Amino acid sequence: MSGTKVKRTPFFKILIANRGEIALRIMRSARRLGYGVVAVYSDADRDALHVREADQAVRIGEALPAQSYLKIDAIIAAAKASGAGAVHPGYGFLAENEDFAQACRDAGLVFIGPSPQAIRAMGNKAGAKDIMQEAGVPCVPGYQGADQSDAVMLAEARAIGFPVMIKAVAGGGGRGMRLVADAAAFPDALRSARSEAQGAFGDPTVILERAIVDPRHIEIQVFGDRYGNAIHLGERDCSVQRRHQKLIEEAPSPAVTPALREQMGAVAVQAVKAIGYEGAGTLEFLLDRDGHFYFMEMNTRLQVEHPVTEAITALDLVELQLRVASGQPLGLTQDDITFSGHAIEVRLCSEDAGHDFMPQSGRMARWQRPDGIRVEHALQSGSEIPPFYDSMIAKLISHGATRDEARGKLICALEQVTAFGVTTNQGFLIDCLRHPVFAKGQATTSFIGQNGEALLASRPDRASDVALAALLLYVTSRYAPLWQGGRSLAATFPLGLRIDLGHGVQEIEIVRQRDGSYLAARNSDRFSFEIDELGEDSIRFRRNGLMESAKFLRDGDRLFILHRGVTLAVRDLTLAPPESASAAGGDGKVRAAMNGRVVAVLVKAGDKVAAGQPVMTLEAMKMEHVHTAGVAGTVSAIDVAEGEQVTTGKIVVEIKVDKQAA
Repeated sequence: MSGTKVKRTPFFKILIANRGEIALRIMRSARRLGYGVVAVYSDADRDALHVREADQAVRIGEALPAQSYLKIDAIIAAAKASGAGAVHPGYGFLAENEDFAQACRDAGLVFIGPSPQAIRAMGNKAGAKDIMQEAGVPCVPGYQGADQSDAVMLAEARAIGFPVMIKAVAGGGGRGMRLVADAAAFPDALRSARSEAQGAFGDPTVILERAIVDPRHIEIQVFGDRYGNAIHLGERDCSVQRRHQKLIEEAPSPAVTPALREQMGAVAVQAVKAIGYEGAGTLEFLLDRDGHFYFMEMNTRLQVEHPVTEAITALDLVELQLRVASGQPLGLTQDDITFSGHAIEVRLCSEDAGHDFMPQSGRMARWQRPDGIRVEHALQSGSEIPPFYDSMIAKLISHGATRDEARGKLICALEQVTAFGVTTNQGFLIDCLRHPVFAKGQATTSFIGQNGEALLASRPDRASDVALAALLLYVTSRYAPLWQGGRSLAATFPLGLRIDLGHGVQEIEIVRQRDGSYLAARNSDRFSFEIDELGEDSIRFRRNGLMESAKFLRDGDRLFILHRGVTLAVRDLTLAPPESASAAGGDGKVRAAMNGRVVAVLVKAGDKVAAGQPVMTLEAMKMEHVHTAGVAGTVSAIDVAEGEQVTTGKIVVEIKVDKQAA
């Protein structure tokens, strides 16, 4: 820095062009440094926590809330209206949008991120690979040519050799990405990837890469300033993924040695210095079984998983972003960076892991975060989880002296999370952390694919879950006598219940006995309960001699239970009429499985379809989900149009059942 002229770009108020936990995370560091903060919001987020926590908030939403946070003109206008001097793009799509960075500059606003030129150079996957190849950095073999015709793409895929990866040239987060096993599946996968990329990034261009078998996904965190200084902050292992989106991240990687860390870090620093990179960035690599690494792409932004790097370096990466953007030197050399302990982060998502990770939306009836651990979220009891945005609703980050300590802390914390009202992947994350492969630090990007059956297996104590649900339904019923401990002289009669825990209707009888205990009977199973304490939202009980506790929430005919780290959503169907097979599509009607937007209608009236044939593609929470015919027959009606927003359960396609097939 000696002799270098310092160029300051001061600002005093920051508009955060993102939502939810991202906005709240940035606000926290900005306020600690003395900056004012401004939020933006769509109509769907009018009452969101990030709006209420900001000093000011500006509405930018319209009919399609999913697109509101991507409207550059509206965000620039919001910054001007609020008097903000700088814009932080968060860590969403705008953070990697060169047009947005340029628009901020043109409006006289400080963009808290790299220059438009750096985003253009490294934010485009095809261009970034060209730069890396010229610099001698090993890259995954593939095709990133301008000719995007179907014929050329298929020919290039054959030349690369299957399996291949199709990847959107813009953006990230797994959108527009498909793994294709053979040539027969390639055309449909290419169409789907392009459609998703167009919807997410406004650009359908894709590249092809050879699929590296069972790699680790390793990324290197880098920082640069406008004076030519650059450092790396070590690596993160992001191998545990579903649909090419990360679920668990950790630092350091169990597979990276100090020598490999130094080598990969040096490559990353060399790359960002070559383009005069300013701010936070991440270079992503695949690490194969033999320890060879290949550059995939660069994310020109702060990553969702940055807290694990903060945990082991004791640095605030948002603070570094703000200091660099204001013109201050980085103030750190590579020798200043030290690592302490191990950190693991999990992404709590509103999705049903047992049903192909189907995204879920609705009202979070009760939310309670665990104590003693870092949790990034924007939730509260009563929060609405809209269908327009990413399914991630919270991040939990643990730090320990060792990997096992960090893993143990995280499991305990997840077991304490109360998330009632919307299905989440809470139990699935616990099972992942406990799995022997992950526990040994051996998880690759194939971890969920290879172990999914075991991870998603039915709970072995399902019968006891039914019994516990019956007990809580009984003692919380307005018709039941008020619970009191001790013996009872009153005669009681068995109460028959019909309940559903998400895997079919179960019938069970429960009765309070004269000694004060409860007996639940289901087929040949018998469960005896003694209640030690019953509160408004918790119960302490003994079951067959074992004392346990659970949290619960009674909400009409719904009952939510948190027991042993697993949330059970129970429906009381005792007084409900029997359900027909129509919900599964057996009546020929295909229903939307979630709230979302129709992106493709794959059939037309009069078409013959087979059971299981794709008929419609719905986009929800930034991912596409194909809906299929439940029966064989002839399409009699299409009840939606492409681009239409639909709600869960809406009939989208009607099929006249083929009686011969039936």
